[in-house]
Amino acid sequence: MYGKRGSIWESQKVFSETPQKTQFSWTAIISAYARHGDYESVLKFFKEMEREGVRPDSITFLSVLTACSRKGMVDMGRQLFESMVKEYQIELSSEHYSCMVDMLGRAGQLEEAEDLVGRIPGQPGLSVLQSLLGACRIHGNVEMGERIADALMEMEPMGSGSYVLMSNLYAEKGQWEKVAKIRKGMRERGVKKEIGFSWVDSSDAGGSLYLHSFSSGDMSHPQSEEICRMAECLGLEMKFLRERARGRERDHLQDNLVEEGYLGALQY
Repeated sequence: MYGKRGSIWESQKVFSETPQKTQFSWTAIISAYARHGDYESVLKFFKEMEREGVRPDSITFLSVLTACSRKGMVDMGRQLFESMVKEYQIELSSEHYSCMVDMLGRAGQLEEAEDLVGRIPGQPGLSVLQSLLGACRIHGNVEMGERIADALMEMEPMGSGSYVLMSNLYAEKGQWEKVAKIRKGMRERGVKKEIGFSWVDSSDAGGSLYLHSFSSGDMSHPQSEEICRMAECLGLEMKFLRERARGRERDHLQDNLVEEGYLGALQY
């Protein structure tokens, strides 16, 4: 509960004070750290869980595989993925396959990722194919990207994600005719680019918490003007700090050059 509300410290406190740590307790703290992007702690607690002899479940492995993906630990991810079936007899879900495909894709091992997609029992899900297509765009693999995009468009013809990714991939390769063809296809089929939303915990006048969703340029929040002013102030402060850091780097470089020139003159 605390982890989902953003208080990882409270989650850690409750976990530490739990006298008998069950599978649920270990999985909860591991998932909390994974949700907060602290993947080093995820791996640390997973190793402690194993040392304590507590059996991980499918949710535990999801968090750990995600951590391996973000940390680029492909070899460890492979070992954990195989151990799910061989050691723990856990049935692999589409989410587990998606984590592995994402991990291999991030590492640029696209052929292995595509081979893994082909081994998924039944038809691969949208999330797995979307992950692989995203990796194709990152690593510039047009040929594989076209295969994956065709499969996605067949599964979800009105979904804009695959069209946008392929359009971006073509654009990065300078294939502007294909970019125009993708956009024309979207117009003809009535496919519209989906608006991206973010969520943040907020509170009303009475102090009650609620989840507020917003998109780019959204002014629906009653304090939107104050929020925009604060965002502008933060942007200016970041710019100031960046320029100051650059100035210090220039001064440091000049000092080094002066010192080296002075030493060179002495040696001469």
